[in-house]
Amino acid sequence: MDLRQFRQFIAVAEERSFRRAAERLHMAQPPLTTAIQRIEEEVGAPLIERTNRITCLTQAGEVFLEEARRTVQQAERAVQAARRAANGLRGSLRVSFVPSAARDILPPFLRRFREAYPDVELQLREQMTAQQVRSLNQDETDVGFVIPPIEAEDGLTIRPLTKSEMIAALPEGHRLCGLGQVALSQLKQEAWVCIPPREGPGLHRSIRDACSAAGFAPLIMQEAQQMDTIISLVAGGMGVALVTKSSATVDRKGVVFCPLTGKGSPVTYELALAFGRRTPVLDAFLAMTDSHWPQPLPGAPGPA
Repeated sequence: MDLRQFRQFIAVAEERSFRRAAERLHMAQPPLTTAIQRIEEEVGAPLIERTNRITCLTQAGEVFLEEARRTVQQAERAVQAARRAANGLRGSLRVSFVPSAARDILPPFLRRFREAYPDVELQLREQMTAQQVRSLNQDETDVGFVIPPIEAEDGLTIRPLTKSEMIAALPEGHRLCGLGQVALSQLKQEAWVCIPPREGPGLHRSIRDACSAAGFAPLIMQEAQQMDTIISLVAGGMGVALVTKSSATVDRKGVVFCPLTGKGSPVTYELALAFGRRTPVLDAFLAMTDSHWPQPLPGAPGPA
């Protein structure tokens, strides 16, 4: 018994008429009648009760219909899965990301990728940039969302993605909380909470560069690896901090988030992958990053 016979039986059962089923299948009625009879012969039991006006299923026919539908659906899924596999759109991808990217940029992108490629399993791992470099070189990760700098000797291919503005995090009750906006120079005399350079060299450098442009070096009194921990320390009165703009969505008592006046110093996100190590699934992932974060043409002004 083949799929064609299953589809013929399903058509007769759903149309409740050999004539209408034959029209639906674009075939003559006599061959369809013969096909159903052959199915019944193979099953060894009547599946259809034939009357002058309507075609009804026997109890065995009801059971056979349910299984026939399931068989056809499974066959169709198998065909689609094989086609996706042939196109490289089935498999797994190991993706690492810096903690701030999980809140800043990843959620809408991951949702879009999952909707486009439901048969690709994403194995996600949160890592600082330095850890990602090691994982990529040791073939433990396929692609990573990092914050530069990445040294040339690391042997990775780097693709620019996007930038995220930074804002000030102040303890509740701080003298500057009521201003609405804060000039970075106003935080010159403050104690700072910051990510350590060994763990987040890119983010640490962005903060130092912003402070340097404002005419001072931050007095770093406390360090923490995670943005949430930094915000918690600020809430505890341990100092002020610069955090990514998306951190303002955190509902944390004891912290006031203030935009910075002036241009500021945005955090840059990049995509890192091992040189020459490509798969169809990775190519699909990279193509979607290109469309999700289109880059300006050479010579064109970047985002403000």
